[in-house]
Amino acid sequence: MCDTIVVTSEFAADGVTLFGKNSDREPNEAHHLVSIPEMDHPAGSCLQLTYMQIPQVAHTYAVLLAKPFWMWGAEMGANEHGVVVGNEAVFTKIPYIKEIGMTGMDLLRLGLERGKTAYEALKVITQLLEQYGQGGNCGFHHKMYYHNSYILADPKEAWVLETADVHWAAIRVTGVYTISNAITIKNKWDLASPDLVMYAIDKGWCKSEQEFDFARCYSDFVYTRFGAGHERARNSHNSVKLDDTGVTPGTIMRALRTHDGDHRWHPGQGWKNSHVCGCSYSGPDRRIFRGIFPVPARDW
Repeated sequence: MCDTIVVTSEFAADGVTLFGKNSDREPNEAHHLVSIPEMDHPAGSCLQLTYMQIPQVAHTYAVLLAKPFWMWGAEMGANEHGVVVGNEAVFTKIPYIKEIGMTGMDLLRLGLERGKTAYEALKVITQLLEQYGQGGNCGFHHKMYYHNSYILADPKEAWVLETADVHWAAIRVTGVYTISNAITIKNKWDLASPDLVMYAIDKGWCKSEQEFDFARCYSDFVYTRFGAGHERARNSHNSVKLDDTGVTPGTIMRALRTHDGDHRWHPGQGWKNSHVCGCSYSGPDRRIFRGIFPVPARDW
């Protein structure tokens, strides 16, 4: 299970927006750190994603990506304009597209390559999501299907974007915000897909707009419950808030190493889903790639 944290500049010790993510992938799945330069592309050219092709844009920005080796997309990354994005798997009531589709990781990289700000990256992702949807196997040896949530940040602002198939909601955040494998947005948002509420009403997940709650209406109960995403997000958030002198990269690192909020924890106690850090898992090997990105107000 993955966890992502953002701290906006007002709450950081040195006034720089901070972003961190644990990327938890399968054992023996290499996680590459790759730098891709800015590029110009011929008119009418196509872009091959993990499973499908879409039209390419005229220019793409330079990106630094942390990505599973076999995917076109990435789990986290930054671009030349100081935009950072990290994704989380979320589990919803809407059936997943299991054939060819655009993965959440593809959408993340597209946002970084085409967005000059966090807001622009968000618009890139949501427009492509509404046009193509999301889908395809996201597992390496074991097939895995899910929808996605994101934290997007730049030196000036941060956004949380949460999706369920082609439906989505986004909020602009200030201060500390953490996400794990669960939808967190409830009945207030800054931006949303046009049919977000009516789709839930039509499905019988709520009776009226006043009753609507994105997290409650759209979340799959079993996977969301046993994935312990809400517990991990709360644990990482509380770990960051413990540092009242101003958040530093070290604060984020400690939060991403949290073991259920128990500072007396040791590896012999074993791992459970509510642990933000999965290093102690006693089953098959568990790969954690931990990334911390300061977001300075300057180009690379």
